[in-house]
Amino acid sequence: MSDDFVLDVTRIRDDARRKMAAGPVTDTYGLDKNRVIGILNDVIATEVVCWLRYTRHAISASGIDRAQVSSEFTEHAKEEMQHALRAAERVSQLGGDPDFDPASLTQRSHTDYTTPAGNDLKAMLEHNLLAERIVIASYQEIIRWLGEHDPTTRRLMESILEEEEEHADDLVDLIGV
Repeated sequence: MSDDFVLDVTRIRDDARRKMAAGPVTDTYGLDKNRVIGILNDVIATEVVCWLRYTRHAISASGIDRAQVSSEFTEHAKEEMQHALRAAERVSQLGGDPDFDPASLTQRSHTDYTTPAGNDLKAMLEHNLLAERIVIASYQEIIRWLGEHDPTTRRLMESILEEEEEHADDLVDLIGV
């Protein structure tokens, strides 16, 4: 195996000086930056819709298991909002504008906003589990698409995916399937 790697630091420094306004996005960025920003804005929409659904379910839940289920929904809601904020920060780093427009959130979201009856905890759990499974599948596809082209966004999505998988596991435990 040949070790012919050569790092031209002088060229890198010169390029960096000439293109300082581009921020963290360099010529070696491997993807269409605007496409990545668009995908991340859809992730933001998905996470905000999940936050809204979990928050609504936490508040409206009733019945004998309300305290445990509501507590879990509240915890998940907080994490979903953190996911949205982290994706928004990455959009900003890439030079884009995070899209929190309420008028288009549900159209851009990968999941639905559902409102089962407050006393139907099983339906709430199932709706949230379905949403988590959708998010897991779509985020896995995003991660595969990002590949090695944008390791920072890929790592962000991987860390969000890890928490989404934990949410699904929590919901399965609560449903008892």
